[in-house]
Amino acid sequence: MIRTRALVAAALAAMLSGTAALAEDHGALPPREKWTFSGLFGTFDQAQLQRGYQVYREVCSNCHSMNYVRFRNLAEEGGPDFSESQVKALAAEYKVKDGPNDAGDMFERPGRAADKLPAPFPNDQAAAAANGGKAPPDLSLMAKARTFARGGLWFLIDWLPFIGYTEQGPDYIHALLNGYEENPPKDVTVPEGGHYNAYYPGHIIAMPKPLSDGQVTYPKAADGNPVVPETLDQYSRDITAFLMWTAEPHLLARKQLGLRAILFLLALAGLLYYVKKKVWSDVGGETHGLQPELHKTG
Repeated sequence: MIRTRALVAAALAAMLSGTAALAEDHGALPPREKWTFSGLFGTFDQAQLQRGYQVYREVCSNCHSMNYVRFRNLAEEGGPDFSESQVKALAAEYKVKDGPNDAGDMFERPGRAADKLPAPFPNDQAAAAANGGKAPPDLSLMAKARTFARGGLWFLIDWLPFIGYTEQGPDYIHALLNGYEENPPKDVTVPEGGHYNAYYPGHIIAMPKPLSDGQVTYPKAADGNPVVPETLDQYSRDITAFLMWTAEPHLLARKQLGLRAILFLLALAGLLYYVKKKVWSDVGGETHGLQPELHKTG
């Protein structure tokens, strides 16, 4: 009993020490947030995805591209659930360079539902020149591309299907957007053009604080008040959920398929067990019936 307690204490100590080392080397450990899409039965909040698209369009799209998302994707099942007419109207607000025409010239036309979301810069070189020498990354897959390890022994439970932890990317993005500090620690020197962020690896990030309270005006409810608070925390939650959808737009279909597969395997296991009992019960009866004759022969 004493040895078991010692092993448990050692395991907890290793977990805590690993977490502390992670926070020291790579920035503060992002807190675990609650998301509607987390867990085996999680789903996307369509209203939140629409707000997230609004935040991207009004704020993030000024610097970041989203080259793997097309306007028509916004109307697909499991996503923001815009109507086809809304998608066509959104796309038509942009001018898209197309061509060449019959004369060999390039021309501009209104956007179509099949067009990808327009990028703010024509190429990476132009993006880098406008942003201090480094092009802002594409956000299409950011929720899957950015992650972190919790350290210690958390990996023992993070893989479990019902209680596992697979939202590292969204938690990191949400923490990053809320992690800017105007007054960094005294032992940290922030270079010119840099900004202190508690959750960014190394703490110095080139991107200025992108969001602040009241920056985006959300649709109003019937009483004239915003449906959700127009705060930094709410903005960051909405854009993070939207980025999770762009990174894995078929998340709900994958979960549904996985659940069906689990139910099928459970049913198959039950049938196999029943068949095994049915077949081997007859064999067992015959074997037991031979035992007296074997004793007599002996």
